[in-house]
Amino acid sequence: MASVTKTVKLKLYRRPETDMYFSTTKELFNRVVSFYFGVIQTHEKILEYPNKHALTILEKLTHRTRQNPEPIISLEQVSGYIPAMFRRAAINAALGTARSFYSRLEKWRREKAKFEAKSKKYTHRPPVPPRKFNFNPVFYAGQYRWVQNGVILRLYDGNNWRWVKYRYSGPAWNEEWKPESPSAVIGSNHISLHVPIVKELEAPPPVKKQLRSSARICAVDLNINDSLAVCVILESDGTAAAVKFIRGGRKLHDRRKRLLGKIAVKRSQTGILSACEKDNKHLWNKIQNIDDYEAHRISRRIVDFSIEHGAKVIVFEHLKKFASQKGRYSAKANQRRSYWLRGRIQKYARYKAWQKGILTCLVSPYNTSRLCHVCGSEIVRYDKEPEGYCPGAPLYSCSCGKRGNADFNAAANIGKKLLSRYLKPSGKPEGVSVVQEAS
Repeated sequence: MASVTKTVKLKLYRRPETDMYFSTTKELFNRVVSFYFGVIQTHEKILEYPNKHALTILEKLTHRTRQNPEPIISLEQVSGYIPAMFRRAAINAALGTARSFYSRLEKWRREKAKFEAKSKKYTHRPPVPPRKFNFNPVFYAGQYRWVQNGVILRLYDGNNWRWVKYRYSGPAWNEEWKPESPSAVIGSNHISLHVPIVKELEAPPPVKKQLRSSARICAVDLNINDSLAVCVILESDGTAAAVKFIRGGRKLHDRRKRLLGKIAVKRSQTGILSACEKDNKHLWNKIQNIDDYEAHRISRRIVDFSIEHGAKVIVFEHLKKFASQKGRYSAKANQRRSYWLRGRIQKYARYKAWQKGILTCLVSPYNTSRLCHVCGSEIVRYDKEPEGYCPGAPLYSCSCGKRGNADFNAAANIGKKLLSRYLKPSGKPEGVSVVQEAS
């Protein structure tokens, strides 16, 4: 069995007389996290144990009980009474932060040792522990209760713990999904509960087993031109069964470049900003929201197209580092964000596909655009005249007689790379492609 997890956001209806309790609860939660992070720094060997065992050790070091009347480092110096589940949520947050910090520190030490072994100077500064914490409080079992018309939360008012009932609005979930421990997110003018919900599903077979049972795959070529994604359904013998072009890149690029141009103008008018000062927050949020919407739109269409044609595997290129072209700030930043969008599409498509029992894979992008997907020869990529190789040109032509859309050719090569990883080529001639377009 496997599981799928997603987060549901529930907006709480405001209660002015109790809303301040969320702030005091969050402040106490972060003080407890900071306390346990300091304990872990003092006893680093705790991180050698699994989380469950490490939590037990930390509680023995800090929590007063009948069997442990004099703990080495008492938690009472932070606050008088702290519920057990509240304390354990803070311990898990501190353990996660500590593991992240010490893994980065160890990586820095290894890199420094490599430079020093070659008698070179290592200029990167070591990572530093967090100076302060800003975790949202997590409510473990016993700290909350779901009721018919809302949720009851256990909050700290600064002196005592209180049970407070809140009504909420937001999407509902059916019985297949089981809610887990929610966390309270405090905004400037709203408070919301982020609830992870989990559904059990049957784990899909491995990719190798599926391909050997003649399963279809969906090969996807992500671009930064008007066709943001080109999807090709391939049979296990490499025959193309269907094609879909997901467009909208030109409008997206124009809109994003216009907003980036506004930011560049405003920056030139403002002058030099301090290091901690944010500029053009509204415009940056607008760009972020546009890109996020497009990533969700395209990833959803990729998954729906795969389901429609019975594909069990979605394959993408393994994206590498990107060097933007020279030019104005708006053009360079626009190109960078277009490339980042491809990674976000992959990320969103991965979890959407997993919810439907579809696996995702990555292959090397090497020569996927330069070679013909039929004969493997080097192609001519062009715009008007079939001469030479022009990167990004829409058309291609091959000496074997094949010609057509260059993005379709790249997507077919991506799919065949995955097939060649697990299957031997059958030599069957390519079938007729069916093309669908989406705006």
